[in-house]
Amino acid sequence: MNVYLAELIGTGLLMLLGSGVVANMLLPKTKGHGGGIMEISTAWALAVYVGVVVAGPYSGAHLNPAVTVGLGLTGQFDWAMAPGYIVAQVLGAMIGVGIAWLFYKDHYDASDDAGLKAAPFGTSPAIRNLPLNFFSELVGTFVLILVILYNSGVENGVKIGDAEGTPIGMGSLGAIPVAFLIWVIGLGLGGTTGYAINPARDFGPRLMHSILPIKGKGSSDWGYAWVPILGPIVGAALAAGLYMVAGV
Repeated sequence: MNVYLAELIGTGLLMLLGSGVVANMLLPKTKGHGGGIMEISTAWALAVYVGVVVAGPYSGAHLNPAVTVGLGLTGQFDWAMAPGYIVAQVLGAMIGVGIAWLFYKDHYDASDDAGLKAAPFGTSPAIRNLPLNFFSELVGTFVLILVILYNSGVENGVKIGDAEGTPIGMGSLGAIPVAFLIWVIGLGLGGTTGYAINPARDFGPRLMHSILPIKGKGSSDWGYAWVPILGPIVGAALAAGLYMVAGV
């Protein structure tokens, strides 16, 4: 499979299942209505597992521009491939969340709450404090990228394009360990902003929220959108810096 197609499909599956669980928990008249942080964090972790299983053997399963940036900064990924990876991730997220919306369309239509309709798309803060919201996304992504880097060093993998090895990304951890990593980040650090920790996961779905014909959807809150984009990128850069200073 082409590496860019693998990123698109893997990210699409991630967002189909991740957006799906939020819709299932929050929208009215679903079978799962009323669930909480444990269900949502667990499902997101398993959604990442699914994406990694599919994309890992082909692209390394970045599924996240922050992962691409972190690996690029540490020299474990070819920067020339980064634009294609990031575009594929954003498009995959848009497709996945679009399918999830269509899947739950009757339940979107049954709700008059614009906030509930927005929740399966972009993230939003529990308490709006943009500097601390930015810090939350930075710290969550820092943990994600640092763990990935320490499990995708030269002793565990090789650069994209090396014929002898496996592409580097979240798949370097293995699908089950990366699911546990996402799970604990969600449970431990997800209460403030909903832990986007992934610019594509937020930007693509937020864009879809703005263009889909969702009745009574309200604002897409573009004034907040920079937080789940820049926070993860800065967190990834800091994780890469610490990794390079501390060494493997």
